[in-house]
Amino acid sequence: MTSSCLPPLIPRPRSPERGTRTPWRSLRHRGMRWWSAANLVSNVGTWMQLTVQNLLVLHITGSAATTGVSLAVQAAPGLLMGLLGGAVVDAWPRKLTAAVSQAVLGLVAFVTAALVAFDLLNVVSLMVLAAVTGLVATVDAPACALLGNDLVPPSDVPSAIALGSVVSSAGRLIGVACAGVAVGALGTAAAYAANGLSFLCVTAVIPFLRPYGGGATTTPDPPAPRRERFSGAGARDGLAFFMGRPRLVALTVITAVSAVFGRNYGLTLAVLVTGPLAGSSQDFGTVATMLAVGGIAGAVLAGRMQRPSVRLVGALAAAGALLQAVAGLSPGLLPLLVLVAPMAVAESVSDTAGATVLQTDPPPGMRGRVLGVWRTAQTAWGLAGPPLLGLLMEWAGPRGALVTGGLVIAAVIGAGALVHARRAAARRVSARPGDVVPVEPAAAARAAGPVHSEDLSPIG
Repeated sequence: MTSSCLPPLIPRPRSPERGTRTPWRSLRHRGMRWWSAANLVSNVGTWMQLTVQNLLVLHITGSAATTGVSLAVQAAPGLLMGLLGGAVVDAWPRKLTAAVSQAVLGLVAFVTAALVAFDLLNVVSLMVLAAVTGLVATVDAPACALLGNDLVPPSDVPSAIALGSVVSSAGRLIGVACAGVAVGALGTAAAYAANGLSFLCVTAVIPFLRPYGGGATTTPDPPAPRRERFSGAGARDGLAFFMGRPRLVALTVITAVSAVFGRNYGLTLAVLVTGPLAGSSQDFGTVATMLAVGGIAGAVLAGRMQRPSVRLVGALAAAGALLQAVAGLSPGLLPLLVLVAPMAVAESVSDTAGATVLQTDPPPGMRGRVLGVWRTAQTAWGLAGPPLLGLLMEWAGPRGALVTGGLVIAAVIGAGALVHARRAAARRVSARPGDVVPVEPAAAARAAGPVHSEDLSPIG
C-alpha cells in the first residue's frame, strides 16, 4: 500500500530528439509518412520506365555502343556539374527546388511517352532528353534527400534513410511487375507516362510537407548571398569544406574502393554461378533474391541506429568485403547462398550509416554542396568501376576477382584505420599536462548529450 505522503509518480517525458530505437520511428512524423508514400509511387514509376528503357533505346539506335553513349550523356552532368547543382540546393528553399525539379522530370517523362507513342523518338531527341534528365538530377537528388531529412529530428535520420532504402526495394519489385502488365496492355509509352504521373504525385505532396519543428524549409540563417552561392566560388567553397573534413574524405575512400572492387554482383556473381559453379540463370536469380532480401533486412536493422560513425561504416564495409572474398571460394551454390545473405546485410547497414554521416555531418547551409561533391565523385567511380572490374575478371577470373577485390577493400580500410589510430595516439602523446586538447565536433556532441536540430555535427 502506497503512503499518501509520497508524491505521485510522474513519468519523465521522453526527449523528442532521442525517441526510440525502432527502425520505423521516422514514421511517427506525419510529413515522413506522406513523403514515404509519395516516394513509393515515384519508385514504382521509375522502375516501370527502367524496365523497358534499355530495350527501347537499343531498338531505336540499333547499336549497343550508341546505347552506352546515351547512358554516358545522362551521367555526364553529374560528373561535370555536381558542384553547381549542390550550390543551387543550398541557395534556394528545398521544398521549392525539389518541387520544380520533380515537375521538370515529370515533363521529360511525358514528352518521351508522347514521342514513343507517335513513333517520333530518334537518336537526337533521345540524347537531348538524356542530357536534360541528367542535368535536372544534379539538383533533384540532393534536394529530395535533404528535404526528407528535414522532416525528422537528427536522431531519426538513419531511420528515414533506411526507410527510403526499403521503399526503393519495394518500388522496384512492384514497378517491374506493373511494367509487364502496362506495356502488354497499352504499349511501351505507358511506362513513361506512368513515370511522369509518379513525378507529379511527389510534386503535389511537397507543398504540404512541414519540417520537424513546424518551421519552413528554407536556407539556414544567415544565408549567403544568392549570387555568391550560384558562382563558381560558392561551389569551390563546398569542395574546400569537403576536402578539409577528414571524416568525409575517409567516407569517400571507403565507398569508392568498395564500389570499384566489390558490389557489382550482377556481374561477378552471375559469372561465378553460371561458370565455375555450373549453375543456371535461375540459380543466379536465387542468389540475386538472397542479396535483395539481405539488403532489405540490413536497411531495417540500420534504421535502429541514431548516430553512426565513419568507423562503423568502415568496419561493416570491411566485414562485407571479407565475406565477399570467402564467397569467391564457395565450392557450391548452397555455401554461396549462406554467405551472400550476411554479406548483403553488412553492406546495407554500412551504406545507410554512410549516407547518414554524409547528409548530417556538414552544417545545414553546406549540405547541398557537400552532396554535390559526393555526386561528382560517385559518378566518377560509377563510370570507372565496371571497366576496371571487367579487366580484373579477365585477369583473375570470377573467383579471383571476388577474392582479390574483397581483400583489397579490407586492406585499404584496415590501413586507413591504422593511420587514424597512430595519429590519434601521437596527438595524445604530444599533449602536455594542462594543454587544451582540441575536441572534434562529434566528440563534443557525444559529451553534450542528446543531439538537437541546431547542432552542426551530430555524428559520433
